Amino acid sequence: MKIWYTRCPVPTASGLAHNLGWLEQELGEIGIVQDAPPEIARHHFDHDLLGLFREGGNVPALAARAEGARTRLIGLTWIEEWQSILVRPGSGIEDAAGLRGARFALPVWAATRAESFPRAMALHGAKGALSQAGLTLDDVTFVDVEIAGPGVGRGAGTGPWSWPGIEELARGEVDAVYVKGARAAEQAAGIGAVVAVDLDAHPDPRTRVNNGTPRPITVHEDLLAERPEVVTGFLVQTLRAAEWAATSLEEVRAILGRETRSGPSGVTTAYRDDFHTTLHPDLSPERLDLLGVQKDFLRLHGFLAADVDIDAWAAHEPLAAAHEILAGA
Repeated sequence: MKIWYTRCPVPTASGLAHNLGWLEQELGEIGIVQDAPPEIARHHFDHDLLGLFREGGNVPALAARAEGARTRLIGLTWIEEWQSILVRPGSGIEDAAGLRGARFALPVWAATRAESFPRAMALHGAKGALSQAGLTLDDVTFVDVEIAGPGVGRGAGTGPWSWPGIEELARGEVDAVYVKGARAAEQAAGIGAVVAVDLDAHPDPRTRVNNGTPRPITVHEDLLAERPEVVTGFLVQTLRAAEWAATSLEEVRAILGRETRSGPSGVTTAYRDDFHTTLHPDLSPERLDLLGVQKDFLRLHGFLAADVDIDAWAAHEPLAAAHEILAGA
């Protein structure tokens, strides 16, 4: 059975383990979905590939599960990655309350629910910001913007790419845009945009539940059933990489620069404080509850074909086994 791996270009312990060569040391040669032909690359979204491990945004993972994908949830991570609402300088919008009546960028629907994650991100980001001022989605006007996006799961891609809504903000066609991550931080600086709402600064994590918060690690249920030691081995190396990252900030930043195709300033802006010390996956009740918040939001706004039972989806045994192996090492 061939093992495949797919991830989004963000800080993850599994991504670090891949970059360090530890996953291949554990599992042998691994196919990377992003580097595969389109017929394989599409599985980043539908997860219909027996040997696939996926750590990425929860919108495609939940959408696939809702449409019958035979996956299991084996871990959740939570990484603060500069979620912000940007506005133009001099707009008069300085905080969440100032967003009342604003024209808010909203990426158009893509071909599938799973691929419509930019729209889901912007909508939930807007909700999180507006809630800080007691406002709702009805208090802004949403303006559809196109997605001039990258290839499957590749973040910035290999050529010019703009975060959806950034160009419209620069042209004055919208007043506010939700952004996250290193590449968006660089693009925001490039147009002179300013932060009206720093979602990461709010003490309640529910205000920044979104596609990457929490971020699921999923695996095909047949792989878990037939080769549980492979799934456990993947998590062992992921946990090892999380421990390594906690004392290797500069090395982690260098890897993130390559993964996100961003410069040092973008990486430093997007990934702040002690982010590198909290990359460990878990399936704690708190994180499962936060994933449930996201699931309910996606269901309400049409991003899921059916409900998803989060508790039934979660498989706790592999992560527990990985911790036991590392404790005895």
